[in-house]
Amino acid sequence: MSHGDHADEGRHTGAHRHHAASHSYQLPELPERVDIFDTTLRDGSQQEGLSLTVADKLRVAEQLDHLGVAYIEGGWPGANPKDDEFFSRAQKELRLSTATLVAFGSTRRAGVRAHDDQVLGRLVAAGAPVACIVAKSWDRHVAEALRTSLDEAVAMVGDSVRHLREHGLRVFVDAEHFFDGWRHDRDFALRVLEAAETAGAEALVLCDTNGGSLPDEIGEAVADVRRATSAQLGIHCHNDAGCAVANSLVAVEAGVTQVQGCVNGYGERAGNADLSAAIPNLSLKLGIATLPEGRLERLTPVAHHIAELVNIPPFSQQPYVGTSVFAHKGGLHASAVARSRDLYEHIEPGLVGNGTRVVVSEMAGRATLAMKADELGLDLDGEVLGRVLDELKHLEHEGYHFEVADGSLELLLRRASGWEPDFFSVESFRVITDHLDATGGEHLTTEATVKVHVGEDRIVTTAEGNGPVNALDAALRQAIESRFPAVARMRLTDYRVRVIESAKGTGAVTRVLVDSADDERSWTTIGVSENIIEASWQALYDAVVFALVHADPPR
Repeated sequence: MSHGDHADEGRHTGAHRHHAASHSYQLPELPERVDIFDTTLRDGSQQEGLSLTVADKLRVAEQLDHLGVAYIEGGWPGANPKDDEFFSRAQKELRLSTATLVAFGSTRRAGVRAHDDQVLGRLVAAGAPVACIVAKSWDRHVAEALRTSLDEAVAMVGDSVRHLREHGLRVFVDAEHFFDGWRHDRDFALRVLEAAETAGAEALVLCDTNGGSLPDEIGEAVADVRRATSAQLGIHCHNDAGCAVANSLVAVEAGVTQVQGCVNGYGERAGNADLSAAIPNLSLKLGIATLPEGRLERLTPVAHHIAELVNIPPFSQQPYVGTSVFAHKGGLHASAVARSRDLYEHIEPGLVGNGTRVVVSEMAGRATLAMKADELGLDLDGEVLGRVLDELKHLEHEGYHFEVADGSLELLLRRASGWEPDFFSVESFRVITDHLDATGGEHLTTEATVKVHVGEDRIVTTAEGNGPVNALDAALRQAIESRFPAVARMRLTDYRVRVIESAKGTGAVTRVLVDSADDERSWTTIGVSENIIEASWQALYDAVVFALVHADPPR
């Protein structure tokens, strides 16, 4: 019951099939492929601080289809105007080539006939070819939440599935709190699944709704269900115990062929199973196809793109797709990776669209610097590398932190090769902040003046801003933008300040990091000074020079 023509993406010599002797249940043969079901637009959007517009939801769906997931759960029709608008616009605007759109809902209400139930009616009207309905499979929830009998709860499942099937929908049933229900009243939990299958449900999805189950519990329960049904089984795990991905893998080993979760692990509380880790674990470690051929390498860019769309910064140490997970900082590590990457990398990063990075800090050795220079296309001999290493250690002692300031590090290495930026030179800058109380209300104004030389021209510009950094940025752009169009394309995306020696109070050394981006790349620059304005200017200056270097690379 697998979706589409999914090839054996990522099968390689390292793939292995686990049949550990410690399991207390008999494992079936691993499937050739599993369906990936993403619920970012529904379950993932319940994460605290995550809010999507309808336009955002459509763009996320496009990215998930680009990745190649089998199913995209779009939301709950009728739950709110946003989801109603999404399904309405999806019919006209979404052109899915790989994924199938799914509408989420619940079974009929207790004591209400299926054809009179509004939730089921909205699922039919949503226009999605698949409906996924949630059913209570824990007897305690039936008694305390639904406040009805176990027999009525079972009937609600069967009636709802039949009604949706009669209207031409494919139906998945999410057995909510299944593993708690299986432990507490196994017979009732299995009756719910039997009713769904008998009525025509295509997939029975076992949900670890509270996220507290451990892998052995998941494996035992799934194996038990596998013996009791011939329907496709799915798994939907939350990460409250930190085991969502592991539980999903064990479930597949025990007979599941649909894995639900969210790219980047979004979701309420501790989140859902992170598909950014589950997908490569299934494909690269277990040799199970998850995506159409050639799509696995899209994983990292899609994960990062979706992070931008939901406006949550990517977690740098996120398995497989994080910017730091194939980064090497220690000198010994970096020198070993230079000889053979698999000494410190468990997969080839390019398989998931990521890449090896050399992180340079005071822990670096010459091999680390040489690798970084080679990455930038710079030819630095041993003597120069030694001087750079000494300077690097001295600067980091002063408070610089180059492993998080890739832009400033690149400029440092370029200068070591004999290059000096000649785009413009700075004569001076000045910032004035006025506190005004003339009209009976307090008001702050900030004004910056920058004097620069571009070729033979001396340029003086003044600009206002909502703070000193914003004013300096505006004044510098005004001074050079007409000569260097690349400046207009760059934008400052973040500004961070850290007091390095707090014991000195207001006289402490301050570290400033400025994140910048254009249409092709992002970079971070750094400044360090006892004067926060000076530190900010250093980071801002480097950010602009980095943009100009990449607009007109040195030859």
